[in-house]
Amino acid sequence: MQHVMTKEIAVADDIRNYLAVQEQKSLMRFLTCGSVDDGKSTLIGRLLYDTKLIFEDQLAALEKDSRKHGTNGADIDFALLVDGLEAEREQGITIDVAYRFFATPKRKFIVADTPGHEQYTRNMATGASTADLAVVLVDARQGILRQTRRHSIIASLLGIRHIALAVNKFDLVGFDRNVFERISAEYREFASELGFATIEPIPMSARYGDNVTRRSSEMPWYAGPTLLEHLENVSINAVAVDRPFRFPVQYVNRPNLDFRGFAGTVASGSVGKGDDIVVAKSGKLSRVKRIVAQGGDLQRAVEGQAVTIVLEDEVEVSRGNMLVSPYTRPQVTDQFAANLVWFDESALLPGRSYILRTETDQASATVSELQYRINVNDFAHEAAKTLEMNEVGVVSVSLQSPIAFDNFAENRTTGAFILIDRMTNATVGAGMILNPLRRAANIHWQSLDVDKKARALSKHQKPTVLWFTGLSGSGKSTIANLLEKKLHSAGHHTYLLDGDNIRHGLNRDLGFSDEDRVENIRRVAEVARLMADAGLIVLVSFISPFRAERQMARELLEEGEFIEVFVDTPFDECARRDPKGLYAKALGGEIKNFTGIDSPYEAPEKPEIHLETFGRSPEEMVEVLDEWLHERENGDQQYDSGGGI
Repeated sequence: MQHVMTKEIAVADDIRNYLAVQEQKSLMRFLTCGSVDDGKSTLIGRLLYDTKLIFEDQLAALEKDSRKHGTNGADIDFALLVDGLEAEREQGITIDVAYRFFATPKRKFIVADTPGHEQYTRNMATGASTADLAVVLVDARQGILRQTRRHSIIASLLGIRHIALAVNKFDLVGFDRNVFERISAEYREFASELGFATIEPIPMSARYGDNVTRRSSEMPWYAGPTLLEHLENVSINAVAVDRPFRFPVQYVNRPNLDFRGFAGTVASGSVGKGDDIVVAKSGKLSRVKRIVAQGGDLQRAVEGQAVTIVLEDEVEVSRGNMLVSPYTRPQVTDQFAANLVWFDESALLPGRSYILRTETDQASATVSELQYRINVNDFAHEAAKTLEMNEVGVVSVSLQSPIAFDNFAENRTTGAFILIDRMTNATVGAGMILNPLRRAANIHWQSLDVDKKARALSKHQKPTVLWFTGLSGSGKSTIANLLEKKLHSAGHHTYLLDGDNIRHGLNRDLGFSDEDRVENIRRVAEVARLMADAGLIVLVSFISPFRAERQMARELLEEGEFIEVFVDTPFDECARRDPKGLYAKALGGEIKNFTGIDSPYEAPEKPEIHLETFGRSPEEMVEVLDEWLHERENGDQQYDSGGGI
């Protein structure tokens, strides 16, 4: 019995020692890329096979699949280890990005096998976004192809600085040294301006294992490393700890009244107990009180560690913000330039509103300008008005609220973003931030002692934006004006922003195209936000025909502050009233882009208040609104004049 217990303890110690060794190994993420049929999946399968990471049942299944789907006759088709989709196996191509893990005594690896077909370039960009090194495969018979160049350029844009040029299928060219030297020289010349730190050409045959994990007896003239030797020894992130401290907050941990910590993963640099810290967006200063990790507190946390940071002061920090070094702050701005890889089948249209997401933050965003398109064959800059699927360009991005970020070249975690379509929730693009624009470079948010809550408290009211939307002539301005008079007489502090009045001043430079209408509402929404910040009740009376722009205005404000009031009057009634004679002119063709006639009006789908005005007086509508505002203090409501509160 004692002998059995001693043996179990020894086994447990061996397991703990093994896990400790694994934890101390460095981790490399790399991807394989290149043109179709260059042997990417076969190469990864060979690596997994040679590093003994295939179990007996997997090997048996692989042998069976090789007989059914394989392309190597009676030999094992290693590509089938990675090409898991049935469509991929039947066609012999890679469609999705496949990730695999393997380890050697020196290092741990996560490898992404990416598609070679041009239409799946967006998938390749996904795999490259976190990679440290790219294995660019070239068929020795074909040499450098269009897709080889395309993938290399995208790898450069996505921050990859190490290239292993795998000149594959060398057995099919008789292991000819001249072929290898010609392809190596051609690639180096092409890639000379892409900013790669290292380029290591390696002649190999992935099918037979030559120069993959073992040296080939067929190429005695080659004195360089095997692919695995290069992967094990290439230096990556050697100075990561010297980069500025960045800690994107992913979660505020508040299990009880005595503990409030900010959970996340250190994106770069390091932080120690007692270090000064600053909240990126607000500029609030504090100091690190504790660094909590699984297993106990730490004295210092470094890049890649998941921890919870406790601060000495009760400063406001929420998900989407960053804790950073006060001496090397990130940029905090709402405008920047970026490289953008477009994913969607529908082309990019500058001016359209999207959702931009970073590591932990998100904001409404528009591509305000397409500066130029990058020709992925020769890196030339081309004039363009849009980006089609898989195209790459340099764009200017404008946000509805500032985010904290670094330039992508300095920090790939805090300098990357994706764009999401508001209607479909599909990811339509991936971006890499180049630099802030205009005023942003040296401007940070100033921390103020008097905030919105204090201003509202002095006025004894809750900051609110009542956003009246509806067709021209629906009665928006009349109802808003009467409501303001009633609120003012009751002692409330208010202000009315009316569409026509604003166009005499702030927005007098704007016309009535869709683009100008979008900008018209953007400016008004920003003014309304500032007035709400001053503690006012703001009444906004604008047609505001597009849902996306009304949603943008809502997102500028805090939860519950934006009240959408749909003044619902039928088109025929608005045209009959025609208080300004505009409908007659529009129907006669004298006015273009008139809402409801030749420009669309997108009615609210779920407004807080729905006023059906036909057959009701403006005074009745004001009584409904006043009653709603009084009862609002008791909880969230929706009003539909046809069905009550």
